[in-house]
Amino acid sequence: MNDVSLKKLLPELIGLFAFIALLVFGSAGSVRYWQGWLFLATFCASTLAITLYLLKYDPELLQRRSTGGPAAERSTIQKIIMSLASICFLALLVVPALDHRYRWSTVPGALSLCADLLLVGCFAYILKVFRANSFAAATIAVAPGQRVVSTGPYAHVRHPMYAAGLVLLAALPVSLGSWWGLLVMIPLVPLIVWRLVDEEAFLTANLAGYGAYRERVKYRLMPFLW
Repeated sequence: MNDVSLKKLLPELIGLFAFIALLVFGSAGSVRYWQGWLFLATFCASTLAITLYLLKYDPELLQRRSTGGPAAERSTIQKIIMSLASICFLALLVVPALDHRYRWSTVPGALSLCADLLLVGCFAYILKVFRANSFAAATIAVAPGQRVVSTGPYAHVRHPMYAAGLVLLAALPVSLGSWWGLLVMIPLVPLIVWRLVDEEAFLTANLAGYGAYRERVKYRLMPFLW
């Protein structure tokens, strides 16, 4: 088994959850923010559930997912992309919280609840992707013994995790009760598209059979569109 364990991961998860809580409630200027609490509970519970599942059933994938971010990327382009995407992710938390603080916009409570349910659905779909592809690392690389996966979600689009991730990120500001937060998606979407196009070039050059897979599965993110 790899060097991942609940004892090692738990402090990291607690640190992540605490950081997100401080970012959201600090930007909101108050803890009287029910959308923030519900989002935090949804995000933490979903992340913890996926972590525990992978710890039990696929610790090698959990190891691959535990190292990510700009510093972990090998190419300069991906370092730039991930640095900018990280800033956008922080903005997806900060802008809605500031929106709540200064009352820039109002999202109906029922719609925020629906967005939280959508977040859960996206996390569930991402877990389905993990179950289909044990090589779904957080960085762009080819692991020893890696093969092309063309079953499950990968039978329909070549990048199902990015597809789910985009929906998740778009739902995030709505779950926090903000319309203005959606503006952050304007720079974030092209960054994700840039990342996956560069990733495809890398996999075509370095992973046997990926070129043929691209010919079989025509769509990158959404069937019949792109």
